[in-house]
Amino acid sequence: MEITIMVALVITLALFFDFTNGFHDTANAMATPIATGAIKPKTAVALAAVLNLVGAFLSTEVAKTVSGGIIREGSDGIQITPDIIFAGLMGAILWNMITWLKGLPSSSSHALFGGLIGAAIAGIGIHSINFESLMQKVILPAIFAPIIAGAVAYLCTKLAYALTSRHDPETGSKLTQKRGGFRNGQVFTSSLVALAHGTNDAQKTMGIITLVLIAAGTQAPGSGPQFWVIASCALAIAIGTYSGGWRIIRTMGSGLTDVKPAQGFAAESSTASAILASSHLGFALSTTQVASGSVIGSGMGRRGTTVRWGMAGKIAIGWLFTLPAAGLVGALTAMLVQTGVAGVVIAAVAGTGAVLYMFLHSKKSHVGHHNAVGVQEAGAAVRFRKKKALAVSRTYNKPKDEL
Repeated sequence: MEITIMVALVITLALFFDFTNGFHDTANAMATPIATGAIKPKTAVALAAVLNLVGAFLSTEVAKTVSGGIIREGSDGIQITPDIIFAGLMGAILWNMITWLKGLPSSSSHALFGGLIGAAIAGIGIHSINFESLMQKVILPAIFAPIIAGAVAYLCTKLAYALTSRHDPETGSKLTQKRGGFRNGQVFTSSLVALAHGTNDAQKTMGIITLVLIAAGTQAPGSGPQFWVIASCALAIAIGTYSGGWRIIRTMGSGLTDVKPAQGFAAESSTASAILASSHLGFALSTTQVASGSVIGSGMGRRGTTVRWGMAGKIAIGWLFTLPAAGLVGALTAMLVQTGVAGVVIAAVAGTGAVLYMFLHSKKSHVGHHNAVGVQEAGAAVRFRKKKALAVSRTYNKPKDEL
């Protein structure tokens, strides 16, 4: 197959992956404000789409990590081919679709890296992987970032409730202060998460397209993404974000814990801080893992609520299998495409068929903006006596008295 045709095919596939990344990760920014009623569902995804678009233009450090850090390339390294990149993208896309169908907030980033690593090992050899860069900029951030974000969200939630608590003058019981301001604050913090997501996740596809251009000999090794690459990736992830990803929004908004505005504000603040810091340092962070860790941390920080550890366990298992599962599909696809044009065609047709099947299967249990997340009932103030949670009071049922 002509190299120009293969390059065009890989670029198209990369942009489709970027689209799946968008709807897969919309929940990272907008699940909690939708759950608390801070933003209407359709408005939330539209806002996230615009901010993802803007964020994609703000930095290219992560793109450079992907294009020149994980897989060795250039005259001094291993010359990766567009066929291998095609195979890696196939593994990433199929894993994204599977986890979306199941409503699991898995990492699109790790699916991408897993697919590329598996394809490179099968098609070139294990020596093609830069394990030092992989460990420093992917593995270690994956371990520590969600833990740190969760701890920060826990402390911020504790602090938010402590600063806004008051005592009943008659009984001395601890009551809630008016916390409607946190709901308004969520508009800002969720917007910041969406902007941060654009600075990190959109760049991964920029790095992939840059990598294939380098592999095809049309761009110098070590150079960053061209403007048309940045613009096309920004647009693809924005369109994907606008399409919703409601299944994962449902899991993040109500599947892990019952989110109240103060929690959501704390979770989104810690998520945005972690993502922006990683983008500045060039870490290809999993924004999904950070957002999930923050939601769990905020749930642990609010008294009177519980974290659904069963769902958290399912998500953790998804994280654990993302790299190897995507890597396995990438490796099998790499072995197939190396047989020639027929192998590429078979892989493309099989992959397209699998995506269409999962999309059609999702229609049997449709999840949309109307049923993704039930907005939490407003204004239920919780009384505390001697550090024990008592029954929920219905006295303070105005929206601005929200927990």
